[in-house]
Amino acid sequence: MYRRNPRERRWLAALIALPLAGSLLSCSVNPATGKQQINLVPESQEIAMGREADEQIVAQMGLYPDDRVQEYVHRLGTELAATSERPHLPWAFRVLDDPTVNAFALPGGFIYVTRGIMTHLNTEAELVSVLGHEIGHVTARHGVNQMSKQQLLGVGLGIGSVLSPELAAVSDLASAGLGLLFLKYSRDDERQADELGLRYSVRGGWDPRGAPEVFTVLERVGEASGSGRIPGYLSTHPDPGARRGRLNDMIVAMNQDFSGDKVNRADYLGRLDGMVFGANPREGYFEDGLFLHPDLEFKLRFPDGWKTVNQKTLVAGISPAEDAIVRLTLAKQEDPVVAAQEFANQEGLESGRVQRARVNGNPAASVEFAADTEQSRLRGVAAYIRYGGNTYEFLGYTPDDKWNTYRRPFGAWIGSFDRLTDRRALAVQPARVGIVNLRRSLPLDAFNSQYPSSIPLDTLALINHVDAGGSLPSGYGAKRVTGGRPQ
Repeated sequence: MYRRNPRERRWLAALIALPLAGSLLSCSVNPATGKQQINLVPESQEIAMGREADEQIVAQMGLYPDDRVQEYVHRLGTELAATSERPHLPWAFRVLDDPTVNAFALPGGFIYVTRGIMTHLNTEAELVSVLGHEIGHVTARHGVNQMSKQQLLGVGLGIGSVLSPELAAVSDLASAGLGLLFLKYSRDDERQADELGLRYSVRGGWDPRGAPEVFTVLERVGEASGSGRIPGYLSTHPDPGARRGRLNDMIVAMNQDFSGDKVNRADYLGRLDGMVFGANPREGYFEDGLFLHPDLEFKLRFPDGWKTVNQKTLVAGISPAEDAIVRLTLAKQEDPVVAAQEFANQEGLESGRVQRARVNGNPAASVEFAADTEQSRLRGVAAYIRYGGNTYEFLGYTPDDKWNTYRRPFGAWIGSFDRLTDRRALAVQPARVGIVNLRRSLPLDAFNSQYPSSIPLDTLALINHVDAGGSLPSGYGAKRVTGGRPQ
Protein backbone atom coordinates (compact mmCIF):
# COMPACT_ATOMS: atom_id res chain seq x y z
CA MET A 1 0.00 0.00 0.00
CA TYR A 2 1.79 3.04 -1.39
CA ARG A 3 3.60 5.44 0.89
CA ARG A 4 4.83 8.73 -0.51
CA ASN A 5 8.63 8.81 -0.69
CA PRO A 6 10.18 12.20 0.21
CA ARG A 7 13.06 11.49 -2.18
CA GLU A 8 10.62 11.88 -5.08
CA ARG A 9 10.50 15.59 -4.50
CA ARG A 10 14.28 15.98 -4.18
CA TRP A 11 15.21 14.78 -7.63
CA LEU A 12 12.17 16.43 -9.21
CA ALA A 13 13.14 19.75 -7.67
CA ALA A 14 16.69 19.30 -8.87
CA LEU A 15 15.46 18.52 -12.36
CA ILE A 16 13.17 21.52 -12.59
CA ALA A 17 15.95 23.73 -11.23
CA LEU A 18 18.33 22.84 -14.05
CA PRO A 19 19.50 26.05 -15.74
CA LEU A 20 18.18 26.55 -19.24
CA ALA A 21 21.40 28.06 -20.50
CA GLY A 22 24.96 27.30 -21.47
CA SER A 23 26.03 23.83 -22.49
CA LEU A 24 22.78 22.24 -21.29
CA LEU A 25 20.98 23.77 -24.24
CA SER A 26 23.40 22.31 -26.76
CA CYS A 27 22.17 19.68 -29.18
CA SER A 28 23.84 16.33 -29.70
CA VAL A 29 23.37 13.54 -32.21
CA ASN A 30 21.73 10.46 -30.75
CA PRO A 31 23.65 7.38 -31.95
CA ALA A 32 20.50 5.25 -32.06
CA THR A 33 18.42 7.62 -34.19
CA GLY A 34 21.08 9.67 -35.96
CA LYS A 35 19.09 12.80 -35.11
CA GLN A 36 19.89 15.91 -33.09
CA GLN A 37 18.33 16.15 -29.64
CA ILE A 38 18.16 18.85 -26.98
CA ASN A 39 19.38 17.25 -23.75
CA LEU A 40 18.72 19.11 -20.53
CA VAL A 41 19.15 15.90 -18.54
CA PRO A 42 22.66 14.42 -18.45
CA GLU A 43 22.99 10.65 -18.60
CA SER A 44 24.04 10.35 -14.97
CA GLN A 45 20.86 12.09 -13.85
CA GLU A 46 18.77 10.07 -16.30
CA ILE A 47 20.08 6.89 -14.65
CA ALA A 48 19.56 8.25 -11.13
CA MET A 49 15.95 9.21 -11.84
CA GLY A 50 15.22 5.85 -13.43
CA ARG A 51 16.77 3.95 -10.55
CA GLU A 52 14.80 5.84 -7.92
CA ALA A 53 11.53 5.50 -9.81
CA ASP A 54 12.29 1.79 -10.26
CA GLU A 55 12.26 1.38 -6.48
CA GLN A 56 8.83 2.97 -6.29
CA ILE A 57 7.39 0.92 -9.14
CA VAL A 58 8.60 -2.34 -7.63
CA ALA A 59 7.11 -1.34 -4.26
CA GLN A 60 3.84 -0.17 -5.83
CA MET A 61 3.21 -2.90 -8.40
CA GLY A 62 5.29 -5.83 -7.13
CA LEU A 63 7.50 -8.29 -8.96
CA TYR A 64 6.15 -11.61 -10.17
CA PRO A 65 7.43 -14.10 -7.53
CA ASP A 66 9.13 -16.59 -9.86
CA ASP A 67 12.92 -16.33 -10.09
CA ARG A 68 12.94 -18.60 -13.13
CA VAL A 69 10.74 -16.20 -15.10
CA GLN A 70 12.58 -13.11 -13.84
CA GLU A 71 15.96 -14.53 -14.83
CA TYR A 72 14.66 -15.56 -18.25
CA VAL A 73 13.31 -12.10 -19.12
CA HIS A 74 16.39 -10.37 -17.72
CA ARG A 75 18.67 -12.60 -19.82
CA LEU A 76 16.73 -11.89 -23.01
CA GLY A 77 16.68 -8.18 -22.29
CA THR A 78 20.37 -7.88 -21.53
CA GLU A 79 21.24 -9.83 -24.70
CA LEU A 80 19.14 -7.38 -26.72
CA ALA A 81 20.48 -4.31 -24.93
CA ALA A 82 24.03 -5.44 -25.64
CA THR A 83 23.28 -4.99 -29.35
CA SER A 84 22.00 -1.44 -28.81
CA GLU A 85 23.82 1.88 -29.05
CA ARG A 86 23.83 2.29 -25.25
CA PRO A 87 25.10 -1.08 -23.94
CA HIS A 88 26.82 0.59 -20.97
CA LEU A 89 23.56 1.56 -19.20
CA PRO A 90 22.66 -0.36 -16.01
CA TRP A 91 19.93 -2.28 -17.84
CA ALA A 92 17.31 -3.99 -15.69
CA PHE A 93 14.43 -6.09 -16.99
CA ARG A 94 11.60 -7.00 -14.64
CA VAL A 95 8.32 -8.91 -14.77
CA LEU A 96 5.63 -7.13 -12.76
CA ASP A 97 2.99 -9.11 -10.93
CA ASP A 98 0.21 -7.33 -12.75
CA PRO A 99 -2.60 -8.83 -14.87
CA THR A 100 -2.86 -5.91 -17.30
CA VAL A 101 -1.43 -6.27 -20.79
CA ASN A 102 1.38 -3.77 -20.69
CA ALA A 103 5.08 -3.00 -21.04
CA PHE A 104 6.97 0.23 -20.43
CA ALA A 105 10.41 1.74 -19.95
CA LEU A 106 11.99 4.26 -17.61
CA PRO A 107 14.91 6.50 -18.54
CA GLY A 108 18.26 4.96 -17.71
CA GLY A 109 17.48 1.44 -18.86
CA PHE A 110 14.75 0.11 -16.57
CA ILE A 111 12.32 -2.05 -18.58
CA TYR A 112 9.14 -3.75 -17.39
CA VAL A 113 6.74 -6.29 -18.80
CA THR A 114 3.68 -7.51 -16.93
CA ARG A 115 2.77 -11.13 -16.47
CA GLY A 116 -0.44 -10.09 -18.22
CA ILE A 117 1.33 -9.39 -21.49
CA MET A 118 3.44 -12.53 -21.14
CA THR A 119 0.39 -14.78 -20.89
CA HIS A 120 -0.93 -13.27 -24.14
CA LEU A 121 2.24 -13.93 -26.13
CA ASN A 122 3.15 -17.28 -27.69
CA THR A 123 6.84 -17.15 -28.58
CA GLU A 124 10.13 -15.81 -27.34
CA ALA A 125 10.46 -13.82 -30.57
CA GLU A 126 7.23 -11.97 -29.70
CA LEU A 127 8.47 -11.16 -26.20
CA VAL A 128 11.80 -10.01 -27.63
CA SER A 129 9.98 -7.62 -29.97
CA VAL A 130 8.26 -6.05 -26.95
CA LEU A 131 11.53 -5.75 -25.03
CA GLY A 132 13.26 -4.33 -28.11
CA HIS A 133 10.58 -1.67 -28.52
CA GLU A 134 11.04 -0.54 -24.92
CA ILE A 135 14.83 -0.60 -25.26
CA GLY A 136 14.33 1.66 -28.28
CA HIS A 137 12.54 4.25 -26.15
CA VAL A 138 15.57 4.30 -23.83
CA THR A 139 18.30 4.36 -26.48
CA ALA A 140 16.47 7.14 -28.34
CA ARG A 141 16.10 8.97 -24.98
CA HIS A 142 12.41 9.54 -25.65
CA GLY A 143 11.54 9.91 -21.97
CA VAL A 144 14.18 12.51 -21.12
CA ASN A 145 13.60 14.23 -24.45
CA GLN A 146 9.91 14.69 -23.57
CA MET A 147 10.93 16.00 -20.15
CA SER A 148 13.36 18.45 -21.75
CA LYS A 149 10.70 19.74 -24.13
CA GLN A 150 8.20 20.21 -21.31
CA GLN A 151 10.74 22.09 -19.22
CA LEU A 152 11.46 24.45 -22.11
CA LEU A 153 7.73 25.06 -22.37
CA GLY A 154 7.59 25.71 -18.63
CA VAL A 155 5.05 22.99 -17.92
CA GLY A 156 7.16 20.63 -15.81
CA LEU A 157 6.50 16.92 -15.90
CA GLY A 158 3.36 15.57 -17.51
CA ILE A 159 2.10 13.21 -14.83
CA GLY A 160 -0.74 10.82 -15.48
CA SER A 161 -2.24 7.75 -13.88
CA VAL A 162 -2.75 4.11 -14.68
CA LEU A 163 -6.27 4.58 -13.36
CA SER A 164 -9.15 6.37 -14.99
CA PRO A 165 -8.96 10.16 -14.42
CA GLU A 166 -11.62 10.16 -11.73
CA LEU A 167 -9.57 7.69 -9.67
CA ALA A 168 -6.23 9.45 -10.09
CA ALA A 169 -6.61 11.26 -6.79
CA VAL A 170 -7.40 7.98 -5.06
CA SER A 171 -4.33 6.14 -6.22
CA ASP A 172 -1.50 8.45 -5.16
CA LEU A 173 0.22 7.30 -8.35
CA ALA A 174 0.50 10.86 -9.66
CA SER A 175 3.73 11.28 -7.73
CA ALA A 176 6.89 12.66 -9.20
CA GLY A 177 8.72 9.34 -9.40
CA LEU A 178 5.93 7.37 -10.96
CA GLY A 179 5.18 10.30 -13.23
CA LEU A 180 8.15 9.22 -15.33
CA LEU A 181 6.11 6.19 -16.23
CA PHE A 182 3.36 8.22 -17.85
CA LEU A 183 5.24 10.65 -20.06
CA LYS A 184 3.42 10.48 -23.36
CA TYR A 185 5.44 9.62 -26.43
CA SER A 186 4.78 11.25 -29.76
CA ARG A 187 3.70 9.52 -32.95
CA ASP A 188 7.26 9.72 -34.23
CA ASP A 189 8.65 8.36 -30.96
CA GLU A 190 6.49 5.25 -31.21
CA ARG A 191 7.45 4.64 -34.81
CA GLN A 192 11.08 5.11 -33.94
CA ALA A 193 10.86 2.63 -31.06
CA ASP A 194 9.20 0.13 -33.42
CA GLU A 195 12.09 0.51 -35.86
CA LEU A 196 14.75 0.23 -33.18
CA GLY A 197 13.08 -2.79 -31.64
CA LEU A 198 13.12 -4.47 -35.04
CA ARG A 199 16.80 -3.57 -35.42
CA TYR A 200 17.74 -5.12 -32.07
CA SER A 201 15.71 -8.29 -32.70
CA VAL A 202 17.49 -8.90 -36.00
CA ARG A 203 20.90 -8.13 -34.51
CA GLY A 204 20.23 -10.61 -31.73
CA GLY A 205 19.21 -13.34 -34.15
CA TRP A 206 15.49 -13.48 -33.41
CA ASP A 207 12.83 -13.77 -36.10
CA PRO A 208 11.47 -10.21 -36.45
CA ARG A 209 8.12 -11.48 -37.69
CA GLY A 210 7.05 -11.80 -34.06
CA ALA A 211 6.62 -8.03 -33.89
CA PRO A 212 3.59 -7.71 -36.20
CA GLU A 213 1.98 -10.67 -34.42
CA VAL A 214 2.21 -8.80 -31.12
CA PHE A 215 0.26 -5.89 -32.58
CA THR A 216 -2.41 -8.27 -33.86
CA VAL A 217 -2.84 -9.87 -30.46
CA LEU A 218 -2.88 -6.62 -28.52
CA GLU A 219 -5.38 -5.10 -30.91
CA ARG A 220 -7.63 -8.07 -30.18
CA VAL A 221 -7.15 -7.51 -26.45
CA GLY A 222 -8.47 -3.99 -26.90
CA GLU A 223 -11.45 -5.18 -28.89
CA ALA A 224 -12.23 -7.80 -26.25
CA SER A 225 -12.36 -5.16 -23.53
CA GLY A 226 -15.77 -4.12 -24.82
CA SER A 227 -14.89 -0.44 -24.84
CA GLY A 228 -12.56 -0.48 -27.79
CA ARG A 229 -9.80 0.66 -25.44
CA ILE A 230 -6.45 -0.77 -26.40
CA PRO A 231 -3.85 -1.96 -23.88
CA GLY A 232 -1.33 0.39 -22.34
CA TYR A 233 1.41 -0.92 -24.61
CA LEU A 234 -0.53 0.41 -27.60
CA SER A 235 -2.21 3.35 -25.94
CA THR A 236 -0.40 5.98 -27.98
CA HIS A 237 -0.92 6.67 -31.65
CA PRO A 238 -0.44 5.70 -34.44
CA ASP A 239 -3.03 2.94 -34.28
CA PRO A 240 -1.83 -0.66 -33.92
CA GLY A 241 -3.08 -1.66 -37.37
CA ALA A 242 -0.96 1.01 -39.02
CA ARG A 243 2.06 0.05 -36.94
CA ARG A 244 1.61 -3.62 -37.78
CA GLY A 245 1.45 -2.85 -41.50
CA ARG A 246 4.49 -0.62 -41.31
CA LEU A 247 6.51 -3.30 -39.52
CA ASN A 248 5.49 -5.88 -42.11
CA ASP A 249 6.67 -3.55 -44.88
CA MET A 250 9.99 -3.02 -43.12
CA ILE A 251 10.53 -6.75 -42.72
CA VAL A 252 9.78 -7.39 -46.39
CA ALA A 253 12.15 -4.57 -47.37
CA MET A 254 15.00 -6.29 -45.52
CA ASN A 255 14.83 -9.03 -48.18
CA GLN A 256 16.26 -11.63 -45.80
CA ASP A 257 15.47 -15.26 -45.02
CA PHE A 258 14.47 -15.37 -41.35
CA SER A 259 13.38 -19.02 -41.36
CA GLY A 260 16.44 -20.06 -39.35
CA ASP A 261 16.22 -17.28 -36.79
CA LYS A 262 15.17 -17.85 -33.19
CA VAL A 263 11.47 -18.18 -32.40
CA ASN A 264 11.65 -20.53 -29.39
CA ARG A 265 7.96 -21.19 -28.96
CA ALA A 266 8.31 -24.36 -26.88
CA ASP A 267 10.83 -22.79 -24.51
CA TYR A 268 8.68 -19.70 -24.06
CA LEU A 269 5.49 -21.62 -23.39
CA GLY A 270 7.37 -23.76 -20.89
CA ARG A 271 8.11 -20.58 -18.93
CA LEU A 272 4.40 -19.78 -18.85
CA ASP A 273 3.35 -23.16 -17.50
CA GLY A 274 1.84 -22.44 -14.08
CA MET A 275 1.89 -18.63 -14.41
CA VAL A 276 -0.94 -16.75 -12.69
CA PHE A 277 -3.57 -15.58 -15.17
CA GLY A 278 -5.70 -12.51 -14.56
CA ALA A 279 -6.17 -10.82 -11.20
CA ASN A 280 -4.90 -12.78 -8.21
CA PRO A 281 -7.79 -13.08 -5.73
CA ARG A 282 -5.38 -13.93 -2.91
CA GLU A 283 -4.48 -10.23 -2.95
CA GLY A 284 -8.06 -9.16 -2.50
CA TYR A 285 -11.17 -9.00 -4.65
CA PHE A 286 -14.62 -7.47 -4.71
CA GLU A 287 -17.97 -9.20 -4.56
CA ASP A 288 -20.26 -6.30 -5.36
CA GLY A 289 -19.31 -3.72 -2.71
CA LEU A 290 -17.72 -6.22 -0.31
CA PHE A 291 -13.92 -6.37 -0.43
CA LEU A 292 -12.43 -9.69 0.65
CA HIS A 293 -8.72 -10.25 1.28
CA PRO A 294 -7.92 -13.95 1.78
CA ASP A 295 -4.21 -13.56 2.53
CA LEU A 296 -4.74 -10.87 5.16
CA GLU A 297 -8.04 -12.45 6.30
CA PHE A 298 -10.20 -9.34 6.47
CA LYS A 299 -13.33 -7.98 4.80
CA LEU A 300 -14.53 -4.42 4.26
CA ARG A 301 -17.85 -3.12 2.94
CA PHE A 302 -17.70 -0.15 0.54
CA PRO A 303 -20.71 2.17 0.11
CA ASP A 304 -23.21 1.05 -2.52
CA GLY A 305 -22.57 2.31 -6.03
CA TRP A 306 -19.03 3.54 -5.38
CA LYS A 307 -16.29 2.93 -7.95
CA THR A 308 -13.53 0.85 -6.45
CA VAL A 309 -9.93 -0.07 -7.17
CA ASN A 310 -7.62 -2.66 -5.65
CA GLN A 311 -3.85 -2.36 -5.98
CA LYS A 312 -0.84 -3.89 -4.28
CA THR A 313 -0.60 -1.12 -1.73
CA LEU A 314 -4.11 0.24 -1.39
CA VAL A 315 -7.79 -0.40 -1.86
CA ALA A 316 -9.97 2.63 -2.46
CA GLY A 317 -13.31 3.94 -3.64
CA ILE A 318 -14.84 7.10 -5.01
CA SER A 319 -18.44 8.21 -4.74
CA PRO A 320 -20.79 8.19 -7.76
CA ALA A 321 -20.72 12.00 -7.81
CA GLU A 322 -16.91 11.91 -7.57
CA ASP A 323 -16.98 14.22 -4.56
CA ALA A 324 -15.79 11.82 -1.84
CA ILE A 325 -12.92 9.36 -1.52
CA VAL A 326 -12.11 6.51 0.86
CA ARG A 327 -8.78 4.72 0.94
CA LEU A 328 -7.30 1.86 2.93
CA THR A 329 -3.51 1.48 3.25
CA LEU A 330 -1.02 0.14 5.75
CA ALA A 331 -0.03 2.55 8.51
CA LYS A 332 3.57 3.28 9.47
CA GLN A 333 2.97 3.08 13.22
CA GLU A 334 1.87 -0.07 15.04
CA ASP A 335 -0.13 1.64 17.80
CA PRO A 336 -3.42 3.05 16.42
CA VAL A 337 -3.40 5.97 18.89
CA VAL A 338 0.18 6.94 17.98
CA ALA A 339 -0.67 6.69 14.29
CA ALA A 340 -3.74 8.90 14.69
CA GLN A 341 -1.81 11.48 16.69
CA GLU A 342 0.96 11.54 14.10
CA PHE A 343 -1.63 12.11 11.38
CA ALA A 344 -3.34 14.87 13.36
CA ASN A 345 -0.04 16.68 13.96
CA GLN A 346 0.72 17.14 10.26
CA GLU A 347 1.35 20.69 9.19
CA GLY A 348 -1.63 22.30 7.49
CA LEU A 349 -4.23 20.10 9.16
CA GLU A 350 -6.85 21.23 11.62
CA SER A 351 -7.86 18.27 13.73
CA GLY A 352 -10.06 17.35 16.64
CA ARG A 353 -9.21 15.06 19.54
CA VAL A 354 -8.01 11.54 18.88
CA GLN A 355 -10.74 9.11 19.88
CA ARG A 356 -9.91 5.61 21.12
CA ALA A 357 -12.29 2.81 20.17
CA ARG A 358 -12.63 -0.86 19.27
CA VAL A 359 -13.88 -2.00 15.87
CA ASN A 360 -15.26 -5.51 15.94
CA GLY A 361 -12.98 -6.30 18.87
CA ASN A 362 -9.86 -4.72 17.35
CA PRO A 363 -8.08 -1.74 18.99
CA ALA A 364 -8.65 1.43 17.00
CA ALA A 365 -8.30 5.21 17.07
CA SER A 366 -9.71 7.97 14.86
CA VAL A 367 -9.53 11.70 14.35
CA GLU A 368 -11.57 14.14 12.26
CA PHE A 369 -9.71 16.81 10.31
CA ALA A 370 -10.00 19.73 7.92
CA ALA A 371 -7.50 21.09 5.41
CA ASP A 372 -7.40 23.89 2.87
CA THR A 373 -6.32 23.17 -0.70
CA GLU A 374 -5.90 25.47 -3.67
CA GLN A 375 -9.33 24.45 -4.93
CA SER A 376 -11.41 24.04 -1.78
CA ARG A 377 -11.56 23.19 1.89
CA LEU A 378 -11.65 19.48 2.68
CA ARG A 379 -13.02 17.66 5.69
CA GLY A 380 -12.49 14.05 6.57
CA VAL A 381 -11.69 11.32 9.02
CA ALA A 382 -8.60 9.19 9.56
CA ALA A 383 -8.91 5.95 11.49
CA TYR A 384 -6.40 3.26 12.48
CA ILE A 385 -7.19 -0.35 13.33
CA ARG A 386 -4.75 -2.97 14.63
CA TYR A 387 -5.48 -6.44 13.28
CA GLY A 388 -3.54 -9.58 12.35
CA GLY A 389 -0.11 -8.08 12.96
CA ASN A 390 -0.80 -4.98 10.84
CA THR A 391 -2.18 -1.53 11.53
CA TYR A 392 -4.47 -0.26 8.80
CA GLU A 393 -5.10 3.38 7.90
CA PHE A 394 -8.62 4.34 6.80
CA LEU A 395 -8.89 7.74 5.18
CA GLY A 396 -12.11 9.37 3.98
CA TYR A 397 -12.44 12.95 2.80
CA THR A 398 -14.77 15.27 0.87
CA PRO A 399 -15.28 19.01 0.29
CA ASP A 400 -16.34 20.83 3.42
CA ASP A 401 -19.89 21.47 2.17
CA LYS A 402 -20.38 17.70 1.61
CA TRP A 403 -19.17 16.61 5.04
CA ASN A 404 -22.64 16.10 6.51
CA THR A 405 -23.55 13.97 3.49
CA TYR A 406 -20.59 11.61 3.80
CA ARG A 407 -19.70 11.59 7.48
CA ARG A 408 -22.00 8.66 8.24
CA PRO A 409 -20.96 6.56 5.17
CA PHE A 410 -17.33 7.10 6.13
CA GLY A 411 -18.07 5.81 9.61
CA ALA A 412 -20.00 2.80 8.30
CA TRP A 413 -17.14 1.95 5.95
CA ILE A 414 -14.59 2.01 8.77
CA GLY A 415 -16.92 0.11 11.10
CA SER A 416 -17.41 -2.70 8.57
CA PHE A 417 -13.79 -3.82 8.84
CA ASP A 418 -13.84 -7.33 10.29
CA ARG A 419 -12.21 -10.71 10.25
CA LEU A 420 -12.84 -12.84 7.15
CA THR A 421 -14.21 -16.25 8.16
CA ASP A 422 -15.86 -17.43 4.93
CA ARG A 423 -14.05 -20.71 4.12
CA ARG A 424 -14.83 -20.38 0.44
CA ALA A 425 -13.20 -16.96 0.28
CA LEU A 426 -10.23 -18.00 2.41
CA ALA A 427 -9.52 -20.97 0.13
CA VAL A 428 -9.76 -19.13 -3.20
CA GLN A 429 -6.77 -19.58 -5.52
CA PRO A 430 -5.66 -17.74 -8.67
CA ALA A 431 -6.21 -19.08 -12.16
CA ARG A 432 -3.08 -20.44 -13.83
CA VAL A 433 -1.88 -21.12 -17.35
CA GLY A 434 -1.29 -24.72 -18.32
CA ILE A 435 0.42 -25.98 -21.50
CA VAL A 436 -0.90 -28.95 -23.46
CA ASN A 437 1.28 -30.45 -26.21
CA LEU A 438 -1.02 -31.48 -29.05
CA ARG A 439 -0.22 -34.51 -31.19
CA ARG A 440 -2.94 -33.62 -33.67
CA SER A 441 -4.78 -30.52 -34.74
CA LEU A 442 -7.92 -29.78 -32.72
CA PRO A 443 -10.73 -27.27 -33.20
CA LEU A 444 -10.68 -24.85 -30.32
CA ASP A 445 -14.05 -25.94 -28.97
CA ALA A 446 -12.96 -29.59 -29.08
CA PHE A 447 -9.75 -28.68 -27.27
CA ASN A 448 -11.79 -26.88 -24.62
CA SER A 449 -14.03 -29.93 -24.20
CA GLN A 450 -11.08 -32.27 -23.86
CA TYR A 451 -9.00 -29.88 -21.73
CA PRO A 452 -11.53 -27.57 -20.05
CA SER A 453 -10.55 -24.02 -19.16
CA SER A 454 -12.07 -21.71 -16.57
CA ILE A 455 -12.05 -18.73 -18.94
CA PRO A 456 -14.49 -17.91 -21.77
CA LEU A 457 -13.86 -19.50 -25.15
CA ASP A 458 -13.18 -16.09 -26.72
CA THR A 459 -10.44 -15.42 -24.18
CA LEU A 460 -9.01 -18.88 -24.77
CA ALA A 461 -8.90 -18.12 -28.48
CA LEU A 462 -7.21 -14.78 -27.87
CA ILE A 463 -4.35 -16.13 -25.76
CA ASN A 464 -3.79 -18.96 -28.28
CA HIS A 465 -3.79 -16.52 -31.25
CA VAL A 466 -6.63 -18.22 -33.10
CA ASP A 467 -10.22 -17.30 -33.90
CA ALA A 468 -12.97 -18.69 -31.69
CA GLY A 469 -14.02 -20.97 -34.53
CA GLY A 470 -10.47 -21.90 -35.48
CA SER A 471 -8.20 -24.83 -34.77
CA LEU A 472 -5.03 -25.33 -32.78
CA PRO A 473 -2.22 -26.85 -34.86
CA SER A 474 -0.51 -30.11 -34.00
CA GLY A 475 3.06 -30.15 -32.78
CA TYR A 476 2.67 -26.98 -30.72
CA GLY A 477 1.89 -26.31 -27.12
CA ALA A 478 -1.59 -24.91 -26.54
CA LYS A 479 -2.61 -22.81 -23.54
CA ARG A 480 -5.43 -23.56 -21.17
CA VAL A 481 -6.36 -21.76 -17.97
CA THR A 482 -7.61 -23.62 -14.93
CA GLY A 483 -8.70 -22.67 -11.42
CA GLY A 484 -9.46 -19.19 -10.22
CA ARG A 485 -12.39 -17.63 -8.43
CA PRO A 486 -15.78 -19.03 -9.52
CA GLN A 487 -17.67 -16.46 -11.55
